[in-house]
Amino acid sequence: MSELTRIPAPGGVFPAAQYSHVVMGTGRLVAVAGQVAVDEDGKPVGEGDPEAQARQVFENLRRCLAAAGASFDDVVKLTYFVTDMAHMPAIRAARADHIPDDRLPAASAVQVAALVRPEFMLEVEALAMLAE
Repeated sequence: MSELTRIPAPGGVFPAAQYSHVVMGTGRLVAVAGQVAVDEDGKPVGEGDPEAQARQVFENLRRCLAAAGASFDDVVKLTYFVTDMAHMPAIRAARADHIPDDRLPAASAVQVAALVRPEFMLEVEALAMLAE
């Protein structure tokens, strides 16, 4: 695990409640492609249910990070793509199951018109930093 420094509120920047404005560290970068709500067999999970989709997405992220020798403790940035910003509370709840409030990464949330398949409501990608 890399030693990461989180700066939730740099001087002159309004504090963020749901993410850190800056996360920095040294080491090896791990980029995890956007994950959608599919199970290990490629079947969609939680059609029409943002909570079920968010749980599956974070499980997929966990598995991808583990494959690189990383964990959510190493994540420096999450990017959320959602078809409706109303899904963010469900995403935050799923995130809270994996990342405690004192270790929040930097984050961006973008509302999109559509994702790769119409049943998907959200996609999340991650950047992590591993110690060298």
